[in-house]
Amino acid sequence: MSLVQYKMNIHVSDEQIADLKRRLKDTRFISNPGNEDRYYGIDAKYMSELVDYWASQFDWRKAEAQINAFDHYKVEIDGVPIHFMHKPGKGPNPIPLIISHGWPWTFWHWSKVIGPLADPSAYGGDPEDAFDVYIPSLPGFGFSTPLTKPDMNFWKITDLFHKLMTEVLGHKKYAASGSDYGALITGQLGHKYADSLYGIHLGHAILLNLFQGERPWDLTDGFKVPAGAPDDIREGILHFQRTYVSHVAVHMLDSATISYGLNDSPVGLLAWIMTRWLKWGDDTGYNIEAKYTKDELLTMASIFWFSNSIEMTIRMYTNMNRYPWTPSHDRTPIVEAPMGITFLGGENIPGTTTETRVQAFLDSPDAKWYNPIYLKAHERGGHFTGWENPDAIIEDIRGTFKKLR
Repeated sequence: MSLVQYKMNIHVSDEQIADLKRRLKDTRFISNPGNEDRYYGIDAKYMSELVDYWASQFDWRKAEAQINAFDHYKVEIDGVPIHFMHKPGKGPNPIPLIISHGWPWTFWHWSKVIGPLADPSAYGGDPEDAFDVYIPSLPGFGFSTPLTKPDMNFWKITDLFHKLMTEVLGHKKYAASGSDYGALITGQLGHKYADSLYGIHLGHAILLNLFQGERPWDLTDGFKVPAGAPDDIREGILHFQRTYVSHVAVHMLDSATISYGLNDSPVGLLAWIMTRWLKWGDDTGYNIEAKYTKDELLTMASIFWFSNSIEMTIRMYTNMNRYPWTPSHDRTPIVEAPMGITFLGGENIPGTTTETRVQAFLDSPDAKWYNPIYLKAHERGGHFTGWENPDAIIEDIRGTFKKLR
């Protein structure tokens, strides 16, 4: 169907840009003594460097032009605004593909994969692998704002994205991919709407009952390192806890409280999301600019800032527990749609390697949730899948759906 009526350009007003620069220049930095090793969190030296660049050198208009090189649209479904980026497929039979992001991602984290997936021949690929690619901002994220419904979570987003693909865009059948929070959305699509899907691809195998129960703030679910565990297993578990646990606890228990500061201070916002970009990658030396330039980091931070969205993105965690997921059927596997998974080495679970990662998954209880047809582990890449190792994501999306076209 025609998308003309939904067309939009991304545009931030001069007044918003000036306000951001004023706030940045008025920053009152913490003193941060003894934190050169980032033991206490992101260090003030690097933060002040980033903030100075954001205030004096970063060019949002240039970033905006790069974003607007793609086609953008905005629709409203059941009172919820949904922005999406679209690139039509170039090939004999492109299939529709919706790709969902996570937190603290933006739709722009998928900008490295949209071109090769839509137009494979332009990147040395096979035109038979072409997709019509749709990359939405999750409701409440980026330009899918303002979100006024207070109860949004992944399984409610799933219903909206299914309506987007079938009712608004008119696709009788489509494919879906996602990582992080987007893996939950994609998994739920494969659970509830399997009949409408060619299949799904996941950047993370996250079970749909995550964050349920009485300890939703505790990503370890009270698990302690077993006595006598080998040193590598012990250190792996402790590293996982130090890497992922803190933000889940805060987001679950104090989503509004922390949002006051992050919504008012661009530096507070940057520090909170930058810490995740630093810690969740596959570079243990925290050399973030080996993967992102300052302009790329600040483009994504600016999307969070200009869209005034941080509060509702954080609330997505709380709402997973407050409004729990319940199965739509009792068949097995729970996620019936054929499924492919990408495993990246920066997130190998303790006790596994890239060589053993696929078999470890197949041997785990998690595998019983799915209908796997394609599993591949890659040495390089961390949590931000399509940004850190786009080649792997492109290869594995193509590999998954080559079997399903």
